[in-house]
Amino acid sequence: MKVRGAVGILGVILLWSGFGIENARAWNLQDSVVQSAEIIRRFKSLPEGGIPEAVFGDAKGLAILTVIKAGFLVSARGGRGLVIGRTGQGWSGPSAVATGGLGFGLQIGAEVTEFVLVLNTPEAIQAFARGGNVTLGGDISAAAGPVGRTAEGAVTPFAAVYTYSRSQGIFGGLSLEGTVIAEAPETNREYYGREVNPEDILAGKIQPPARAKILVQALEKPYNRGDFSKKPATQDQAPSAEHPGDFSPAN
Repeated sequence: MKVRGAVGILGVILLWSGFGIENARAWNLQDSVVQSAEIIRRFKSLPEGGIPEAVFGDAKGLAILTVIKAGFLVSARGGRGLVIGRTGQGWSGPSAVATGGLGFGLQIGAEVTEFVLVLNTPEAIQAFARGGNVTLGGDISAAAGPVGRTAEGAVTPFAAVYTYSRSQGIFGGLSLEGTVIAEAPETNREYYGREVNPEDILAGKIQPPARAKILVQALEKPYNRGDFSKKPATQDQAPSAEHPGDFSPAN
């Protein structure tokens, strides 16, 4: 029974990831926009062990991904998300990205992990703006990001990309060297209604749809060090519409 369940999980992730990033299917980018906004809210509400405000404030851009990993003898990983850049006029529109692949391991079951990649340099933005694939640790240097007060203040980044993750309520920096993240041009085309390229999107030359504003609002929202997800609502304190419940990966 366990074997059958594990095989079923693996089948779901293979379909969800499109059998790897080279064959990733187009999806509704607005789903990723909504999920990314919620991820940013959650990361900003973490205690002092979260992403330092100084790191976030100095970011040139962010890549936000939801990744599912599952396996039984053969493991599979599939992720979808977006990249957004900080311009002179504010935040750019979102550009769709995907990651995925197969491997061998003893993992049985499935895990959903939220990733926030802080792009610290113009070169990191350019790596995603040129389209195609970006290899962390190859095309651009990447490292698990500092947490808490270790980076509160003006600190020169020691990597072009800082990586942070949150899985099953556990937060931490996680090295993603060797991970390949690819542009999803068909998804971008469907979202913007025409042919667009990541360079123009991340430079702020492409006007994003009004519905993308939900992500900008989350990015500009001040830090809240109280973890709202652990505070049950009372009759006098109903959940805010601005903080919907935990996401579920898009089908």
